[in-house]
Amino acid sequence: MRERFQQKSLHPITVAFFRFFGASLILFPLMWLKEPKQPVPTKKDWGLFALLGFTGIFLYNICFFIATKYAPIVKSSLVIAVNAPLITLFSAIFLKEKISWKDIIGVITALFGALFIITNGQISVILELGFAPIDLVLIYACLSWCIYSVIGKVVMKKYSPLTAITYATGFGTLLLFPLAIYYTSLDSIKSSGWEIWLSVLYVAIIVSAISFVWWYKGIQNVGASTASVFINVMPISATVMGTLFFYEQLTIIHGIGAFFVFSGILFMIYNKQNKENRIMSYKKGKSI
Repeated sequence: MRERFQQKSLHPITVAFFRFFGASLILFPLMWLKEPKQPVPTKKDWGLFALLGFTGIFLYNICFFIATKYAPIVKSSLVIAVNAPLITLFSAIFLKEKISWKDIIGVITALFGALFIITNGQISVILELGFAPIDLVLIYACLSWCIYSVIGKVVMKKYSPLTAITYATGFGTLLLFPLAIYYTSLDSIKSSGWEIWLSVLYVAIIVSAISFVWWYKGIQNVGASTASVFINVMPISATVMGTLFFYEQLTIIHGIGAFFVFSGILFMIYNKQNKENRIMSYKKGKSI
């Protein structure tokens, strides 16, 4: 929703650059203030931070912004929904996170709810979309966000979510800068009204600086696979925002989709809590 709004006068890459440039102006002072005694990054650490910036900030956002401008809205929305099962798969393969059949049921249930909302209850539409060149951009977007999430879990074994996001955002902004110069014209900046820049400021502060830190905090605390299922809440939040600000109508389809999304999330949380309780009981039994 916000991408469509911003792209009325600004190129997608221009929007991405100003978004993360603004986020960097917030994150770096915050990191220096809150974490003055953080570890000194090694060459390997800098490489990982650069990879985070390339995958999660540079590549994902360019692909996603281009997709929202040139791909059908159903296809571009699928990027968000497909991320959850892909991250779960990547977490099991590369992070060795244990994924039970109950976790899989939770992921599938939440994914079904998200797809139900995205397709307006007509899930068969997905099969009729066919393949187009723009789909490659969507695939790159999915893969880049999954890699970003998995590598982030590795980085956060040493660094805090705030530090990881700050350096990733810094590298991503530097990578976007040359493209932003090429695609940005003075006329497009001058023609952008205050509502456009207010929207960019919103995504810089709320969607980038705050939400990205929270995302990594979630991955650090509960694992990438469990955190990923919450991605399916995004179609619901988009529906609520559309109702509040664009007077779109809530329907029974939104209610059904939300039911499946939250059922899948609660199922995964309940399953994870049961696992933790069993582990705690086992440790207590051994100590006795």
